[in-house]
Amino acid sequence: MLWKTGLIFLCWGLTSGELQDRQSGATPAQRTLDFGFVPSGVYDTVAYYEPGAIGILFNMMHAFLYVVQPNPFPEDLVIRVAKDKFGAIQSEYQKPENIVLTLQVIYYEIGFVVCTALGLLFTVLLPLVGLLFCLCRCCDNCGGEMHQRQRKNADCLRGLLTTLLLTTTFIITAGVLCAYAANQNLSSQLKSMRRLVKSNLKDLHTFANQTPAQIDYLISQYGTVKHHVLYDLENVGLLLGGRIHEELGKDVQPALDAALSMTGTMRDTKDALENVSLTLETLQEGTVKLQANLSLVRGSLSNALNDPVCTDARSSEICHNIRSTLPRLEIAANYSSLPDVTNQLDKVNEVLKTDLSQIVEKGFTSFNDTPTLVTDQTRNIVEGVKVLLDDIGSNITTFSKLFLVHSSLTNFTKMISHTHSQIEDIYPQVDQMDFYRWICCITLCCMVVLILAFNFLGLLCGILGFDRHATPTTRGCVSNTGGNLLMAGVGFSFLFSWVLMGVITALFLVGGNLEKLVCEPFQTRQLFKVLDTPNLVNSAWRNFIPGYLYNDPEMDLTAYSLYSNCKDNRGIYSALHLDKIFNISAFFNTSVYSKDVSRKFEGLKVDLRDIILLESEGKQNLISFTETGINEIDFAAYLEEVNKGVTRIHLVDFASQLDAQADQLSKGTLQTSLKGHANTIRQIHIQQVIPLEQSMSTLNQSIRFLERTSSDLPVRVSDVLAAVDATQFLISHNATFVVNQETEKYKQTIIGYFKQYIDWIRTSLALEVATCKPLSNIVDTAEILGCSFLLDSMNTFWFGLGCSTLFLLPSIILSVKLAKFYRRMDTEDVYDDIETIPMKTIPTYDTMTRFPRASAPPRHADW
Repeated sequence: MLWKTGLIFLCWGLTSGELQDRQSGATPAQRTLDFGFVPSGVYDTVAYYEPGAIGILFNMMHAFLYVVQPNPFPEDLVIRVAKDKFGAIQSEYQKPENIVLTLQVIYYEIGFVVCTALGLLFTVLLPLVGLLFCLCRCCDNCGGEMHQRQRKNADCLRGLLTTLLLTTTFIITAGVLCAYAANQNLSSQLKSMRRLVKSNLKDLHTFANQTPAQIDYLISQYGTVKHHVLYDLENVGLLLGGRIHEELGKDVQPALDAALSMTGTMRDTKDALENVSLTLETLQEGTVKLQANLSLVRGSLSNALNDPVCTDARSSEICHNIRSTLPRLEIAANYSSLPDVTNQLDKVNEVLKTDLSQIVEKGFTSFNDTPTLVTDQTRNIVEGVKVLLDDIGSNITTFSKLFLVHSSLTNFTKMISHTHSQIEDIYPQVDQMDFYRWICCITLCCMVVLILAFNFLGLLCGILGFDRHATPTTRGCVSNTGGNLLMAGVGFSFLFSWVLMGVITALFLVGGNLEKLVCEPFQTRQLFKVLDTPNLVNSAWRNFIPGYLYNDPEMDLTAYSLYSNCKDNRGIYSALHLDKIFNISAFFNTSVYSKDVSRKFEGLKVDLRDIILLESEGKQNLISFTETGINEIDFAAYLEEVNKGVTRIHLVDFASQLDAQADQLSKGTLQTSLKGHANTIRQIHIQQVIPLEQSMSTLNQSIRFLERTSSDLPVRVSDVLAAVDATQFLISHNATFVVNQETEKYKQTIIGYFKQYIDWIRTSLALEVATCKPLSNIVDTAEILGCSFLLDSMNTFWFGLGCSTLFLLPSIILSVKLAKFYRRMDTEDVYDDIETIPMKTIPTYDTMTRFPRASAPPRHADW
């Protein structure tokens, strides 16, 4: 029933299966969809058993079995025996290969064979030995003669025998306690067995009840796919148009940016021309005024040097030096001869009357409207995809209802409930059978306990009632009772030990082999290797599970893979390989979805010819800018005059030198006059030269900018126009490739959402939906019940009882030997009261007179 339910999961889970296969090479979706978490049931079963303190006894038993059977699991031997079906071996045992196989079995079982043979020998011989022993004692032999020889080491021998018997009795007691604990453990584990069975059935209920909710959740998550697809469709302009805009913008943006940068060049050129015009006028006026002031200073200085002081031999040289520098006190540059730039400035102003930046911005705006253009031109296609999206959702919902998942699982739940009720009904029978088993085991234990009771009571009475000074014929009643109890224990040992050994041998043979051939290989997973051996169950089947379930024995589905997958709590869909059962395309061809979506987008056409990047007015404006005559300016003449400086000599340095030379003169009118002229020269520098230097700097920067601009202006404008024309041609005629490329990506994004949905469904079906942990729990529970509860307890029972039974042999011997020291004898050895010579011969009548309760042994002469 479970596998049929799993097949139903497959039918639903693959409703869109081929979409994934068809789009396996598609571009993955740009956004990862979040489908949340599939609601999962919580399984209560914990298939794990910890034996606790009794585990020590289990380990001792396992160690004993390892000593008996140290050979590894005979995997090849079991496979061969299983393939030969046992019957062929029995009917054709004389074949050489079967003889070899038999020898291999005997070699593997040699430990069990030896132990079983010894057990059977014990079972058969001990009653015979007991019978012979009884007959022998009835004839006053084998210790049956009520006469004890007196020896010097009697006390030491009695103590040794007492110690050995007491030790043996304690060992037997430990074995009985071990067997009793195992017996009680088996009965107490019945409650745990019920709990485990109930927990497993509850997990099956959870499995059946949770699966429909999980399937409904998987179906409902189609809404997540639909939501994201609708979002992308409603924002087709932003997504598809934005991608087209971004791709084309790699060429359009630089071209328009270059055109826009020319507007800045135009304004900078205008500013430079204005600066040249203004500074040129300023420099022309300033140099004329400066020249006049310098002439006045130069004439005044010349008159001052006519002072009589200069005729002095000491001052004449100074005056001569000053007079020699006066010709350098004049302007250096002549700006009056430089041509003005008024004509070029007028032409640039005429060009700037057309706002090129506004024209370029208009081109930007036209190009940036690409998303809106795409939205308007794809409206019909988007509506068609939305309709297709609704149809896909309807088909998925309708197809999922073709299979009666809920009703099937309801029947499965009823079956579980019925099975549970049947199991509950057999619990009283199980309890009754366990009670009978418990009684039988307790009876076996009681047999040994009875012998132990005689041993302990015999030892107790013998030790307490023993009188060192009493002779064998005068021992007290308590001591005699102890000896009798020991002999009673011997008698019951002969009666019960062979029965115990027979039961123990049978339990050992069955339980030991089950432990070595079933439980241990299950724990090491070797048993699965045997089960998964090709052609084991059927010579024509490679794997028997798919052969029975699906009539496909070649399918890669083994018992170990099924168990491992369920152990890992994977879904039954993947554990049972249900994807190999149905050809869903025969019921519902899901590849139509991807074809329909592709067909819808194949009709998508985006026309971008209405986008105008740069109008003709803007192009003409750029051409006009190259015709303003900037390149006709005589930049060399300007730079030549600018590089000359304002004056031929630095006025501040000249004034400083003049002050220094005046200081060398004697104080007087000439010195004062020279210092006054030095200050005048400084004032001229501050008031006239510095402003002229600033204007010259401005003129220098403007002229150099105009020179750089004019040098490559035609080439730059030509490049801008060529780039704009190229991008305009691309948009108007060659944008189809970009549109198709981005449309394909957009389409694959839409289809990618379906692919994510199907991948998620596949993953969920494999890992989260209908997880089959209850199946592996059932197997583990069976192993716990059969091996940990039943076999371990049963094996520990025979292990403890067998130990006790084996030690009954030394107990018999020791009890017989020790009973002589406690029982009251009929005759005893006679000693003379004076002489120390032992065994003095006394007449029979004297013996009777002196020892009325005992008789001396017959003399040698009377034999």
